[in-house]
Amino acid sequence: MATDKDEQPTFEDALNQLESLVESMEQGELSLEESLSAFEKGVALSRNCEAALKAAEQKVEILSRS
Repeated sequence: MATDKDEQPTFEDALNQLESLVESMEQGELSLEESLSAFEKGVALSRNCEAALKAAEQKVEILSRS
């Protein structure tokens, strides 16, 4: 059984979280450790968004062939 931590956020949620992380990093008020943690989370969210977009692109391509 998957726990909440194992579940990936929706594309929209991941994008919103990524935007929030960027805003907080741009403000320059995070410590080095907090910035690094935010960057790591941002990379993971970015990869999640990229995977969701690729999956959607593949579905559109398949549907277009039909």
